[in-house]
Amino acid sequence: MKIVVIILLLAIVASLGTGLYHLSREEHDSPRMLKALKVRVALSLLLIMFLVASYYLG
Repeated sequence: MKIVVIILLLAIVASLGTGLYHLSREEHDSPRMLKALKVRVALSLLLIMFLVASYYLG
């Protein structure tokens, strides 16, 4: 379980870095930056759902 949490956190940080890179290199309304934001939000929701489910399941 700890491995899954760590992998998801690393993926969230990588997505954050990708968004920052596209923000600094391209236009502020870049589609790549928007995609990185969507991925980061989806991964964060997945992490929260995983933590809540693992709490209730023991």
